[in-house]
Amino acid sequence: MDMIVAFLKEQPLLLLFLVAAIGYPLGLIRVAGSSLGVSAVLFVGLTFGALDPDLRVPPVIYELGLMLFVYNIGLSSGPGFFRAFRSGGLRYNLLVGGMLLFAATLAVILSFGFNLPAAEVAGLFAGGLTNTPALAGVVEALKLNGASEAIQSQPVVGYSIAYPMGVLGVILVIQVLMRVFKVDYSREARQLKELGGSAEDIVNVTLRVTRGDIAGVSVGELVKGKEWHALFSRLQRGDEEILVKAGTTLLAGDLISVIGTEGDIQPVVAFLGERANDVTLGEDRGTYDYRRVFVSNHQLFGRRLSELTITERLGALVTRVRRGDLDLLATANTVLEPGDRVRVVAPRDRMREVSKFFGDSYKALSEIDILSFSLGLVIGVLLGQIPVPLPGGGVFRLGNAGGPLVVAIILGWRERTGPLVWTIPYSANLTLRQIGIVMFLAGVGTRSGYAFFQTLAGSNGLPLFLGGLLITCATATVALIIGHKVMKIPFSLLIGMVSGMQTQPALLTFSAQQTGNEVPNMGYASVYPVAMVLKIVLAQVILVVLGGGV
Repeated sequence: MDMIVAFLKEQPLLLLFLVAAIGYPLGLIRVAGSSLGVSAVLFVGLTFGALDPDLRVPPVIYELGLMLFVYNIGLSSGPGFFRAFRSGGLRYNLLVGGMLLFAATLAVILSFGFNLPAAEVAGLFAGGLTNTPALAGVVEALKLNGASEAIQSQPVVGYSIAYPMGVLGVILVIQVLMRVFKVDYSREARQLKELGGSAEDIVNVTLRVTRGDIAGVSVGELVKGKEWHALFSRLQRGDEEILVKAGTTLLAGDLISVIGTEGDIQPVVAFLGERANDVTLGEDRGTYDYRRVFVSNHQLFGRRLSELTITERLGALVTRVRRGDLDLLATANTVLEPGDRVRVVAPRDRMREVSKFFGDSYKALSEIDILSFSLGLVIGVLLGQIPVPLPGGGVFRLGNAGGPLVVAIILGWRERTGPLVWTIPYSANLTLRQIGIVMFLAGVGTRSGYAFFQTLAGSNGLPLFLGGLLITCATATVALIIGHKVMKIPFSLLIGMVSGMQTQPALLTFSAQQTGNEVPNMGYASVYPVAMVLKIVLAQVILVVLGGGV
């Protein structure tokens, strides 16, 4: 064993991949219907780290992994973040802020109950809420106030004990409460489809116009003022078949192809007429054909469909946009992203021209714009290093997690700036996220393992462990109960918020695995920046309140 440990100490990259190779398949094992997912990599890392204090992955590795993960989360969550904020983000951040104040108060109470040093309690708070920048802020505050080396080490001890349960404790709370609340993630995803999480299946229904009072009324005038979330595609009048435009007029007896979810199509059918169960427009592909086309033309990235004037330019109509595993109804405001596949209806003899317009190159989609990707990370890292003065002489920084995330959210929302396209293909985004989170968890685990087990075996080990577990579980439990039962926040969005409250990417990955969609990412991104800053401040407030700043 000593020879193996000595060899791994000299081969940190081998250690990284060994931890990942063991941890990832372990995370797939389901017990009582649940699994740790990629979080298992953390606990395998802790086990390896416990073998020797020098058996660890270099910091640059897990910092790189963390930056890759949060930056890609931000890019994919940017549009949804601002939509979520407009529709309740202030409420979300007030909830998270209140819960963090609750956690800080609980930490102060534990200090008196277990007779724990102030610096250790501040580290316990940072670890129980899995926030490394908060720990760094506490250590820096102690250093600035002239604290001894022994006192400066106390926050690290508290952090090391609390951190693992800061992940596992929240996972357990989520698993228990989602069963108690009988959460239906599929139903919630349908309700939250406007956030980009998921949607009902999109169907194509042929309706027969029976209303005579709409004769001569254009489609544009007809839909004005109505909250219809459906798309008119083809119209058949006698033997003539055309694509529907805003200026197209309707007559009784017309057959119209309507695209949308079943729930969205029903009011359209009820208003205009009835379903034509004996006819299905679109089966005859002699005049108009349809196919899926990859959006690989860089000139189209970040553009709204309304800007492309596809109908006027090509005589074609985009009906659906497939993004990842999700079909979205194409609207005028739909913004195209790298990797999208659009379903296009077009004259049969112009389909080749349509394909060329969109690009339709799978190879091109595998290529990331290194310039924009790197530039975004440069801006994020620089933002993370800006010191913000705090009362009393301390400072806080967003760091290598908060800085890239904030920048990525903004860039993901903007989509592009002139020739620079900030977003990347969906598949590439997922791949980089996965690689990043594994690097981060393996690094943090190996670096915390030895201190964790050593401290756990000491005299303060049990009180610190129980205190950290209480902070983590009590805060998560109260947040989920108040959020879901009092504030009526959908559970799938709420567990993403709790992951953001913990500023913990491993929890976000776990939450996304539970829901099977992207909704938790929206909750995470909507509260992460506020949670990051507030925890850094509160950790130092705990020092002041307990008189441990010297």
